[in-house]
Amino acid sequence: MQQRVWCGAFVILAASLSGTFAAEEGFKVLTDGKSFDGWKINESPESWSIKDGAFVAKGGRSHMFYVGEDKPFVNFELKVDVMTADNSNGGIYFHTRFQEQGWPKYGFEAQVNNSYKSDPRKTGSLYQVVDVHEAAAKDNEWYTETVIVKGKNVKVLINEKIVVDYTEPKGAQPGDDFTRVLDKGTFALQAHDPGSTVQFKNIRVKRLD
Repeated sequence: MQQRVWCGAFVILAASLSGTFAAEEGFKVLTDGKSFDGWKINESPESWSIKDGAFVAKGGRSHMFYVGEDKPFVNFELKVDVMTADNSNGGIYFHTRFQEQGWPKYGFEAQVNNSYKSDPRKTGSLYQVVDVHEAAAKDNEWYTETVIVKGKNVKVLINEKIVVDYTEPKGAQPGDDFTRVLDKGTFALQAHDPGSTVQFKNIRVKRLD
């Protein structure tokens, strides 16, 4: 028994040191911690780098879209480990699609912002749909941001605590500039501005279709 426990611990340690992550049951890990395989960056690709297994967003506006699967995501549970530097802004998009430039028009943004002074919408907000004004996480500490979509319901959790529980009203229609209606699509991560530094790692998803 002791040998089995030790071996299991060794596997976890080895995965951590190599920058890869062991998937939780039912989840698929969307990054190998070493490359941008499965992801496509639009404008300002220099805003992205990889450090210690994490995607690092720092630089001019840029979005990195998950393109590792053809089948779109409809109902799912997405988990992302995030760490922000002081006064940093970022985002996690879902039900979106690749676009060459600009703020993503399609889908929703789960906000990443613990102390960014120029935007009152804090971490966990369903941006401009259900806004949170008190940060549930801290800068310079890893936290887990979870998005769960089931039918017309969206939950956003920070470290397993629900901060948004939104049910889309019947008859909701896409907006002109940003759709913000539940549909289907992929995920994207945001590099917001040169003064913000946000790290994303251990990105994993479980389909609930």
